Amino acid sequence: MSSPLLALQGAVSGDAPDQGVAAHYGAIAAEQRRLAEGRTFVDLSHRDVVTISGPDRLTWLHSLTTQFLENLAPGVPTEVLLLSPQGRIEHGFSGIDDGETFWAHTEPGAGAALVQFLDRMRFMLRVEIALVTDDWAVIGLPGQRWEIRPRGSLADLPAELGDPVGLWAWEAERIEAGLVRVGLDTDDKTIPNEVGLLGVAVHLDKGCYRGQETVARVHTLGRPPRRLVRLLLDGSVDHLPAHGSDVTLDGVRVGFVGSAARHHELGPIALAVVKRTVDAGATLLADGVAANQELLVDPEAGLHVRPVLR
Repeated sequence: MSSPLLALQGAVSGDAPDQGVAAHYGAIAAEQRRLAEGRTFVDLSHRDVVTISGPDRLTWLHSLTTQFLENLAPGVPTEVLLLSPQGRIEHGFSGIDDGETFWAHTEPGAGAALVQFLDRMRFMLRVEIALVTDDWAVIGLPGQRWEIRPRGSLADLPAELGDPVGLWAWEAERIEAGLVRVGLDTDDKTIPNEVGLLGVAVHLDKGCYRGQETVARVHTLGRPPRRLVRLLLDGSVDHLPAHGSDVTLDGVRVGFVGSAARHHELGPIALAVVKRTVDAGATLLADGVAANQELLVDPEAGLHVRPVLR
């Protein structure tokens, strides 16, 4: 569904998977500066919203996911993954509990599959799961923070929070911070250790969840198969690498591009997942665009090596 904020002057709709919200409002660099200065908000209402309610919700989620949730205090945001038995990322969502309901949001179009999976795992526990995107919407706040608001309130938010900036500003800041979007910067083989999610969406002192054996073994032994990098792209080229395009070294494919953006200070940048053994000092080609690497994940341990925005 399209956001009412697309009716604002200058709004240009995003492309898939971010259609339905504004990519920008006509002042791309200025919008990034306003977001960095904290005087605005971002329309993320294309993301799916899921509620999990009932007295068993937190202990149940704790048992299923990578995150320590059974004692989650109300109002504390968290990042959560659901893994395959082989430790590969199947679902990822951000969430917050209000004391009665756990509110989660996930990638556009991913909510129905998340609800279906969770519903299969309920058994006899006192939990209820619902996809509520029609009634609730996500907004982004400076510092890569977020809130969930009634969808009917979107048109009134500029009066409360100031004029919005487009998703391109949010994405440029996110890529700068090295924060991945599950399904966009990951593929069906990605394990959390490769993309810097240990200690972020994976609680390192928690065991007994699906896929835990793989995550723990790679963390203990080190050397995950691949690693997340930020690419500093050749600014003289007039296009950004396409999502999913090859990253090559000396003509050999060594990884893939996730998301890309034009940053108002750094220039064109992207996130990519490459083989662990790729020389960190090597110049790569991303969809034919020359790119230098910035290390985001320790190739030995799988941990973030640079600070992220919080």
